[in-house]
Amino acid sequence: MPVQIGATTHSFSDPTGLLSDCHRRIEMFLGTLEAAAAVLDCPATEETGRALESALRYFGQAAPKHTADEEASLFPRLRQIHHPDVQSAFSKLEQLEEDHRWAAPLHVEVERLGAQYLSMGNLSDTEVEEFRKAVASLASMYKQHINVEDELVFPLAARLLSDADKSAIADEMAPR
Repeated sequence: MPVQIGATTHSFSDPTGLLSDCHRRIEMFLGTLEAAAAVLDCPATEETGRALESALRYFGQAAPKHTADEEASLFPRLRQIHHPDVQSAFSKLEQLEEDHRWAAPLHVEVERLGAQYLSMGNLSDTEVEEFRKAVASLASMYKQHINVEDELVFPLAARLLSDADKSAIADEMAPR
């Protein structure tokens, strides 16, 4: 995974900070997919191939772990907190989970078409448009999704989760 010079990184003592760090990687790799989408109607270059391969690997391997960190570790603990701020955020949590389900088939499509481009060096015009549409849809969804998590959910979790809950979340995240 690329290192960003000057980027702040968090440790397992701050699991919501780690999740937010992951958002920066998601944004970076979405940018890579968008850049690749812009040139998929041209024969593959080595540079485009490496970048696309890296982004596909990230979304195929690391991103599902981020989703599990949220859905299996963070969100269930937030739902156990009886606080008005958390109660009002429940609808947001449900939408975030729906976003994860909605994005899954788009990721499959991007992976399929990206892998085909990498193996064959080109795509048909229809396939290029399918790839571009899927990437644009993902980018649009993630922009809103990340904003809700970074601006509402993660600060709320950092403020209201107990140290024991934060530690348990970190312990669950570590092996993923």
